[in-house]
Amino acid sequence: MVVCGDDGLAHRLAAELRGVYREQVTLVVPPSGRRVRQPVVGRARAASAALLDMVNAAVNRSGNGEPNGAGRELEAVEPTEDVLAEAGVDRAAALALVYDDDETNIRAALTARRLNPRLRLVLRLYNRRLGRHIEELLDQSAALATGGDPRDPGLDGAGTSTTVLSDADTAAPALAATALVGTSKVVETDGLLLRAVERQPPRPGEVADPGLCTLALLSATSNDPAGADGSEGSGEQAPQLLPDAAAVEAATGRATVALEQVSYAGPPLPAGRAGVPPFGELFSRRLRWSLAGLGACVVALAVALMVVTGDHPLHATYVTLLDLFAINEPAHNDDAGRQVLQLLSGFVGLLLLPVLLAAVLEALGTFRNASTVRKPPRGLGGHVVLLGLGKIGTRVLTRLREMDIPVVCVEADPEARGMATARRLRVPVVLGDVTQEGVLEAAKIHRAHSLLALTSVDTTNLEAALYARSVRSRLRVVLRLYDDDFATAVYRTLRAAHPGSLTRSRSVTHLSAPAFAGAMMGRQILGAIPVERRVLLFAAVKVAGHPQLEGKTVGEAFRAGAWRVLALEVSDGEVPDGERSVDAGGDGEGAARESGLVWELPDTYVLRSEDRVVLAATRRGLAELLGRRARQGAGS
Repeated sequence: MVVCGDDGLAHRLAAELRGVYREQVTLVVPPSGRRVRQPVVGRARAASAALLDMVNAAVNRSGNGEPNGAGRELEAVEPTEDVLAEAGVDRAAALALVYDDDETNIRAALTARRLNPRLRLVLRLYNRRLGRHIEELLDQSAALATGGDPRDPGLDGAGTSTTVLSDADTAAPALAATALVGTSKVVETDGLLLRAVERQPPRPGEVADPGLCTLALLSATSNDPAGADGSEGSGEQAPQLLPDAAAVEAATGRATVALEQVSYAGPPLPAGRAGVPPFGELFSRRLRWSLAGLGACVVALAVALMVVTGDHPLHATYVTLLDLFAINEPAHNDDAGRQVLQLLSGFVGLLLLPVLLAAVLEALGTFRNASTVRKPPRGLGGHVVLLGLGKIGTRVLTRLREMDIPVVCVEADPEARGMATARRLRVPVVLGDVTQEGVLEAAKIHRAHSLLALTSVDTTNLEAALYARSVRSRLRVVLRLYDDDFATAVYRTLRAAHPGSLTRSRSVTHLSAPAFAGAMMGRQILGAIPVERRVLLFAAVKVAGHPQLEGKTVGEAFRAGAWRVLALEVSDGEVPDGERSVDAGGDGEGAARESGLVWELPDTYVLRSEDRVVLAATRRGLAELLGRRARQGAGS
């Protein structure tokens, strides 16, 4: 395996492949002075810089004291053809290009495909549309060079393929879900939505409702801020991923993560409708009252004319409108009542002209302002304050609006990547440096439901979180931090300082690295759900070639703490007949069907070689089930 990158994702991905999948990895990174470093600003500059240096040094060392553990590390400014050849791309099974710049990844991918047409490529691209085109182009190139189907990996998973992933897309659902109380953690792909929700036991000594199935038992030390909350350091009290029925029944009083439902997520908000303001925002309140008053005057004049002349209501309304617009003949020969009504109608017509002009000007001003940022409305409360509209922040913003969650964004750069998305979705934006006084107050932080600090600067996120907690101690806070070790340290410290508040620190590399590693192994990783400081993966797997699954029932294939079959993919939308089950009642007629998948499979259902299943697995469990067996060590 060859991994090329210039930030923390490359190091974490290499560690994932070595430590979990037992693969030999060559890591290509820029020289130390040329690597992407997160900028350090704010009032805690010196201390934070020293802490980040220690964190980066710890990341680059493994347990044996050698840099980056077993394998090679090459230093190169760019992944040129000579550098890729020196890294052994012509002999490698897979190559991951995870530079922060999309153009660098694309250029290196084209070069690598020419050097090795059978190479499995994994690219990190933010642009989704460009990613799809690049994926098709590289796969077509491989097919022409090898004379095969690039999308057919074979039973051993060693086929040629190109996978384009985005760390922003992988991490955004988890970050958005963490900011919302009662909202499930989600993994989404091609319209399939997996929802997992944390559940508390109804009373002490009881077990929480398992839903469709129990994915994890949360750590018993979650209420102990000074403990190693959510990590393997908690020992027997650590979170248990994929527990069996006995462990669930014995874990009385512990919270669980349960699979609650699976449904289609629906399309994103249409761009056309998002740009049309509602009537209440098209005209001001004063203008609406003016229009309503003039309308009432017209109705009153028409009724009066009907009473005076005895005309039909429609004819009386018609004559009143003619008088209103001064296009009727003068009532010289009519009685005094008719003449008075005509004069009143003309006076109302004079009042109508400036009102109509004001309506036109306000409408034009509203549509003009639709292209500019909006300010938070008065009385706003219960919303999410989102800091940063970069790659991660933009994806999280889109995710929150798809769930109809009110959001106020804070961004220092008027030309940031996500400003156009905020305008399209008509989301209020406060322009300013979040570290300056008054910026968070302008975002109504004192009435907010939660804070999502997703800027690219660790100290800015930390400073904003600490200040927001000083304004509102019970605020729900979620921080994006550059390195997972730093995120763990901040998480434990904030939990100890604010035991009554909910704090979550998330590292994007921690959330996205398992998906990149799975793609390098040739597997379709649907996504990852964070369970405290651990990660639960969801993957689509073909049963053929896996003796742990093939020919076994769903119950026999389940391995506690490693993997669990959740659903069966069917092509025709029908559940297979009874011969696929060991008993007559196991044909799955009552199973739930969503997006071509059959859920709630009975434990007696027999898995066959042509089946394709969706399973939940731990990182090591997925490596044991799907990894290349030739290089597994004795400790795997």
